[in-house]
Amino acid sequence: MRRSTLADANIRRPQEFFAKVYAYLLDRYAKFLADSRPPKSYKGQTHEPKDWEKLLYMMDSTTISLFDNILKGVGRHPKSGKKKGGMKVHTVMKYHVGVPMVVQLTSAAKHDHYLLKEVHLPKESTLAIDRAYIDIAQFQRLTEEGVCYVTKMKKNLKYEVVKSVTYVNPDGLVTHIDQKVRFTRGKLTHDSRRVEIFEEKKRPVALLTNNFDFTVEEISEIYRLRWAIESLYKQLKQNFPLHFFYGDSVNAIQIQTWVVLIANLLITVLSRNIKRNCAFSQVVTMVRLTLMYYIDFVRFMENPDKTWNEIQAKETQKGPPEPTLFD
Repeated sequence: MRRSTLADANIRRPQEFFAKVYAYLLDRYAKFLADSRPPKSYKGQTHEPKDWEKLLYMMDSTTISLFDNILKGVGRHPKSGKKKGGMKVHTVMKYHVGVPMVVQLTSAAKHDHYLLKEVHLPKESTLAIDRAYIDIAQFQRLTEEGVCYVTKMKKNLKYEVVKSVTYVNPDGLVTHIDQKVRFTRGKLTHDSRRVEIFEEKKRPVALLTNNFDFTVEEISEIYRLRWAIESLYKQLKQNFPLHFFYGDSVNAIQIQTWVVLIANLLITVLSRNIKRNCAFSQVVTMVRLTLMYYIDFVRFMENPDKTWNEIQAKETQKGPPEPTLFD
């Protein structure tokens, strides 16, 4: 098929159809993905999941650079000085599922915290976000909805310290400072918890949350687990590179992005079915190589040598090809 033919088809084909396909597949496999997630490992040790992990969500966005100023981008090309186009993929990921639960495609100029206003999470959920999403009005809304947030503090945030407790270790070194702080924005008042953590050979980290029951270690771990969504973006960009598009319309670019998300979801389901430890990139590569063959892919990945020998044995047992009219 010619590229121009595919590009013309993608102009007429609505991207909403592919969004619905992704939503259908997510609804079908979300429970399986949550139940099949491998145990969490940190510093070589496996940890049992905690109660708050079952409702832990991450919110972030990633930008896809485009070849032309099709969608409004930010900044300019460092060499040519021309305005760069770009698309931003806003996502909410549930930690136990490991794939995006909510996806919004916008121009790259759209601010990150746009999605924070649109999403409503279940009560008693925990949302890990970076400091680009800091919005006191939305933080108050999350608190009223019974949702906990954990984020990193901005240096220029203005607040009032209501209560402050400093903790030291037996050597007399400060380990962390736990504060209750109050933000005032006009008539709006929001109480929050600011935790500043000190570690040797590391810069102090100040985290902000509306949960006053979590331990300092749990708050730190929640923010550390936010890296899972960064790993997801890295996985998408490494295994499904969006550097070449089959159309130059907004609709075509959005379709190709949805196709990448669908492929990522299906291959994640495949990899979770494989009992043998296989890297995601390895599964993607083998899917590409075996896509046109009739084989049990999961069985092949679990025991490739045995499965390949069985395939070869079946081929040798076949009789010689029947002669044709021209033999």
